[in-house]
Amino acid sequence: MQPIVTLNRPRLEAAIQTWKAVLGERGLATDLLWIFEENLCFERKPEVPGGIHIGFQTRFAPVPQEALDVAYEHFCEADGPIVFYRLGDWKGRSVCILLADPWFGEKTERDGFVLHPEWGIWFHPGQKIEIEEISDLRRWIRRLRRERPLHDVDFCMTLVAVDELQMHGRVLTPDERYSEAMIEKLRRIFSHAN
Repeated sequence: MQPIVTLNRPRLEAAIQTWKAVLGERGLATDLLWIFEENLCFERKPEVPGGIHIGFQTRFAPVPQEALDVAYEHFCEADGPIVFYRLGDWKGRSVCILLADPWFGEKTERDGFVLHPEWGIWFHPGQKIEIEEISDLRRWIRRLRRERPLHDVDFCMTLVAVDELQMHGRVLTPDERYSEAMIEKLRRIFSHAN
């Protein structure tokens, strides 16, 4: 049996300063652009390694200013590592995503992670590559949603979950989401009936 480790998670501002220091040491941009699951755009491209191209967008699902704070606070309540993950460069900024899952507990420096086990935070600066911003609505609509390999970024928070945490104080269950969607549809139907 493994001993229970008490994590001393820093405030978000301190974690971000450490993240910027890690990026700066590697010559990577320290101006950060944070994105969430709804901002990711996976596309099939046979000419890239693995055949899957990852881009992002913020035009069709803008990120609220408080979303990173909400996600970090929620992830701090879990026991698994929190990961500050850099996808690439875009216009002199590092495109980043916040991840969390016990699955990252097995990751090491050999996997490209900088570990801060006392915090339960891993940093993944990634490679110096350019990431594409998708602004074409057709490409965004045709993005891959299924039938693609599992990727580290699949352990990120959604903007929907951020909204639920702000409105309800917790992430809703699938049944609760379905019920809310049905109630909203009924509201629209009855509002038009009057």
